[in-house]
Amino acid sequence: MCNDSLNINSIHIPEKVKRVRMESTMKEMRDGASVLDFDSKSTVEGGVEDVYGEDRATEDQLVTPWTISVASGYCLLRDPRHNKGLAFTEKERDAHYLRGLLPPAVISQQLQEKKLMNSIRQYEVPLQKYVAMMELEERNERLFYKLLIDNVEELLPVVYTPTVGEACQKYGSIFRRPQGLYISLKEKGKILEVLKNWPERSIQVIVVTDGERILGLGDLGCQGMGIPVGKLALYTALGGIRPSACLPITVDVGTNNEQLLKDEFYIGLRQRRATGQEYAELLDEFMSAVKQNYGEKVLIQFEDFANHNAFELLAKYGTTHLVFNDDIQGTASVVLAGVVAALKLIGGTLAEHRFLFLGAGEAGTGIAELIALEISKQTKAPVEETRKKICLVDSKGLIVSSRKDSLQHFKKPWAHEHEPVNNLLDAVKVIKPTILIGSSGVGRTFTKEVIEAMASFNEKPLILALSNPTSQSECTAEEAYTWSKGRAIFASGSPFDPFEYNGKVFVPGQANNAYIFPGFGLGLVISGAIRVHDDMLLAASEALAKQVTEENFEKGLIYPPFSNIRKISANIAANVAAKAYELGVATRLPRPQNLVKCAESCMYTPVYRNYR
Repeated sequence: MCNDSLNINSIHIPEKVKRVRMESTMKEMRDGASVLDFDSKSTVEGGVEDVYGEDRATEDQLVTPWTISVASGYCLLRDPRHNKGLAFTEKERDAHYLRGLLPPAVISQQLQEKKLMNSIRQYEVPLQKYVAMMELEERNERLFYKLLIDNVEELLPVVYTPTVGEACQKYGSIFRRPQGLYISLKEKGKILEVLKNWPERSIQVIVVTDGERILGLGDLGCQGMGIPVGKLALYTALGGIRPSACLPITVDVGTNNEQLLKDEFYIGLRQRRATGQEYAELLDEFMSAVKQNYGEKVLIQFEDFANHNAFELLAKYGTTHLVFNDDIQGTASVVLAGVVAALKLIGGTLAEHRFLFLGAGEAGTGIAELIALEISKQTKAPVEETRKKICLVDSKGLIVSSRKDSLQHFKKPWAHEHEPVNNLLDAVKVIKPTILIGSSGVGRTFTKEVIEAMASFNEKPLILALSNPTSQSECTAEEAYTWSKGRAIFASGSPFDPFEYNGKVFVPGQANNAYIFPGFGLGLVISGAIRVHDDMLLAASEALAKQVTEENFEKGLIYPPFSNIRKISANIAANVAAKAYELGVATRLPRPQNLVKCAESCMYTPVYRNYR
């Protein structure tokens, strides 16, 4: 990885790109400003390099276990980045003063992995498995990621959704050792100093939350830290971003959760949430401090902010920072990929289908917008026209033009001319969608009547129940297959087990954001991108859809298995990086000839290194 400087005035934007730019809701919210309209005053230099020998390209090199000085003896065993436990060789034990501090046996990393997986499988409660994995990360980082990478399908639900939701709810009780940075209202005016307290200087990805809308669980305040920690673990395991280059952050502005405010074990500020100018000023100071401390090319991922703040932050900082909202953009990209892949099963082009959403928040409107953009790209029709193929239902019914004055700004593009409809079932019967997408955060809302209605006018209805965790899913896989008499193509946000119906085994797909954001982030890193553009999200979706094989389709799957996730992430990264170079927002020059190989060589690998 090169450590290059950025000269913003030298970036060339092709004329073709200048002429053909996709419009989006974000651009409308920015009063017409585009992420491609660079302001030299808003840019600073920055870059990263692999100083710890963590990338695949450095796998066979000898490294020195530096901390502030060379780590050795007892300190080396307590340093999670360099600790290898019983895998230290005889030579390493002599060189680093480990004699007598370890039992005499020397075992391989593979045997360590086997032993730990046996131990984790003994736990019956998922939260116990989560705690065991977090404890492992705190004492042996490489072994943690080795387990996660090699057993991704088994451990992904443990370190992330659905188990991470319960972990956040009980974070105060299971809290043992701080992970990441906590920036509260107490630090206002000193945020740059707080960032400098973090020991790493070369940060590539920050995941930040204010804890107001954690999954479908609501306001969990400071305890939402489990989400940035979990997301960044996946950035490393699935996308190959080095652990030392990842920084989880919680911005604590209080909580409106009365139960937490009364909880003696609550770890955050005991006050009601700050809003308005006080909130905006803290976030503005944070964003400025991040760029000042880490440079132009650090990716800031907003995670689990409430709707009103999520859209505002993305619109405000999209033209000045490298920002990404996984709830809005990541979810949209992974769902679009599933829909595009599903066309091979249900037939037709994207423009020929009718879409109905239950839920019009961050996820719902984000998915709808990206689908509209893709249809616009394919048909050359204005996005204002392609939006008319997509209808959304919120808590008050179908979003129609007669409601426009009372709608939040991000819902207004979806207020079409139509008679009011009060509930989802009636909307299904009137609109007759071919694709039904749930992002409501409310469980069991795809009722038997809704699924049967979908099946009555579709040979193969596409049902996507995306809400997390499992308890909030709009319907289960069993319900979707049973009520549609085995004809539905189904995918969900949280995992469901295979289900047998009339002698046929159906394998539910999982529309998990983890398919997209790790590879997307890697693509931004390897290209040195300084902005995120809608076309890059479309590029990620296209790359993921291409990874679904005929064998997957035969099982009714519209997503590839997670067992191949690193290969998938490398292909997504290459596609995203290629689009960044095409748009003129990539700064790492010259462009590598083979972007897939470049992505693979830059990926972190968790195999133990040999110490001098």
